[in-house]
Amino acid sequence: MARRRGRPAARVAAGIIVSRLLGFVRQAVFARFFGASPAAGAFLAALRIPNAIRNLLGEGTLSASFIPVYAGMLARGEDEDARRLSSAVVSLLIVVTVAAAGLGILLAPWITDAVAPGFSGSTRALTIALVRIMFPMSGLMIVSAWCLGVLNTHGRFFLSYAAPAFWNVVQIATLVTFGAWLFRLAGASLAHALAWGALAGAGVQLGVQLPSTLRLSGRFTWSPSLAVKGVRQVVHAWIPVVFGAGVNQISSIIDTVLASLLGAAAVATLNYAMLLYLLPLSIFGVSVAAASLPEMSRRAAVAEPEALRREIALGARRVVYFVVPSAFGLAALGTPIVAALYQRGAFHAYDTTVVAGVLAAFALGLLGQASVKLFASGFYALGDTKTPVRIAAFSVALSAALGAYLMQFFGAAGIALGSAIGGYVSVTLHIMDLQKRIGPLVGPEERRALLATLAGAVAASAAGMAVLRALGARNPWLLTALAGAAFALAYGGVTLLLGHPDARRIVQRERSTP
Repeated sequence: MARRRGRPAARVAAGIIVSRLLGFVRQAVFARFFGASPAAGAFLAALRIPNAIRNLLGEGTLSASFIPVYAGMLARGEDEDARRLSSAVVSLLIVVTVAAAGLGILLAPWITDAVAPGFSGSTRALTIALVRIMFPMSGLMIVSAWCLGVLNTHGRFFLSYAAPAFWNVVQIATLVTFGAWLFRLAGASLAHALAWGALAGAGVQLGVQLPSTLRLSGRFTWSPSLAVKGVRQVVHAWIPVVFGAGVNQISSIIDTVLASLLGAAAVATLNYAMLLYLLPLSIFGVSVAAASLPEMSRRAAVAEPEALRREIALGARRVVYFVVPSAFGLAALGTPIVAALYQRGAFHAYDTTVVAGVLAAFALGLLGQASVKLFASGFYALGDTKTPVRIAAFSVALSAALGAYLMQFFGAAGIALGSAIGGYVSVTLHIMDLQKRIGPLVGPEERRALLATLAGAVAASAAGMAVLRALGARNPWLLTALAGAAFALAYGGVTLLLGHPDARRIVQRERSTP
């Protein structure tokens, strides 16, 4: 079972890695042309709303409600009902997103003032224009989330998670074509061109998934109706999850609001750091939770609390093993990493220092943010979708209050620190509640694994920083590669020496691979 569960997790992780790596390329090219300028802040603030809607109404929320119903019909041999359900769900999504896009274009000035209240004058005007261009993008991405649900149900994991790579590719092409080759645009003009490129990229992202999705889901029938069998069940399951996702999206919007009060450059700085921070969060937090949820649901369905406890503890141990060194690595090696990715053109050495500081603050909270999805999935497996929402609402309010206070002393890094503290409060509350229901999640084995992980991360950080000191001021790509290699070797060696089960598992798997 662990092997079968690991394969989908590996495919999810592989797709995420492809899209995220191209996301880094996109952001590096973006930094080359925009740096931390007002135009950069305007574009990134305008992009926040479509991304928030996509995350709120699509991806994880739609999958959590649609996949169980759709997969259940297929498992019972109700293929025609499954086809009708699939058609009805996407039809309803198209109606809702078209209406929302029109409303978003109309309300763009008020949306801009809500997301970036610190913007004024030409920066505010540019942000409003960009919101109007990119708002329809959210609808295309929500339909892409429907594709993800169909593809994943039929065992096609890689394409659905790698498809966002095309969104990044189109934006990269737009920047190179309009900024460096064809028209050599800059500032607000290039921001407008990039907004149209982002909208086109969302269309390409959807287009590459549609052929496989339609082939698997069967003949499409336009039927935006709640009367189709299974639709009400999907909507009923979707609403609580949307509220939970909404709380998380509010958190990201609050971060942008707070950063805008520090100026457009702070919005850009926060986003540059967040892209790096989200890589391990997406790869390890999302993949482990996605692979663990089906098995947790089966254990909960047959009333096996001890088996459910073991599943959650196992998932948490694996998240910790990969996320803790990621956090240490981002904090210890942040400066050369940021310089290698961003420092060119309009992005200067000072910008690298500021972004690396914000990244270190984000890294402090990486473990909390990466593991909370797994623990929330434990509640979903138990049929409780309300408790994670209540906990998330409290932690978001706490993060916002702490971020508003700490940014007075640490700037954008203070916002990241507030988010880190709120994340750990959220995880603590999740664990305390789960332990009341299914028993202790942290036993002697988990404690030993945690100590080995921490020892390995500390040793790895020391090794990486020693390489940085020894090499001095060199090419940041060379520094990142050599220091990163020292970091990885030290972490793997120490955790293997201390007998961490995941370190041993990786070695055994490599030895068994022909």
